[in-house]
Amino acid sequence: MGHREQLLAAARRLLEEKGYAHITARDLVAASGTNLHSIGYHFGSKAGLLNAAIGEVFEEWTDKLAQIAMADPAATPVERGRRAWTAMLDSLPTTRDLLLSYVEALAQAERTVSLREQFAEQYRRCRRRVAALVAESLGDGTDPADPRCQAVASFVIAVCDGLSVQWLLDPDGAPSPADLTDGLAAMWTASFPS
Repeated sequence: MGHREQLLAAARRLLEEKGYAHITARDLVAASGTNLHSIGYHFGSKAGLLNAAIGEVFEEWTDKLAQIAMADPAATPVERGRRAWTAMLDSLPTTRDLLLSYVEALAQAERTVSLREQFAEQYRRCRRRVAALVAESLGDGTDPADPRCQAVASFVIAVCDGLSVQWLLDPDGAPSPADLTDGLAAMWTASFPS
């Protein structure tokens, strides 16, 4: 494993253990067995390294939810969305520390243009990935670049982000997967009666 991979692995561990705001460059060097120069060489800065680690987690989580959503080829697009949101809600207790680090990093990105762009690019990649799933779910040959697919992808991501933040702030008040499923079913039935 090279220095880049060692630094990313150490950053992921420290994001869970200490949180974004409390990690120093020296912590990263000690945990990775590398040196300060390696952080700058591979990531530009400590924040660049931490955001790259968060980005990896973000993409892995997106891939996991996509696999769950698309597991049943006969599922409707709405059912696929429900499955992804349910899996996301179920996973929050085990991803809490990384989610907190993500929120801390977002606050820092507002003041640092390079970090904001790094997060924006992560969202663009996620939006493309989800738009491709939306197009696949439609099953009619719609191009993932279609603005409708992009808009639905943004909506899906917004729901995941919003539910995650609500859960962080008020885990007892955030909807359970069953409550979300029941609520969506009631809204769907009321909107499109048989």
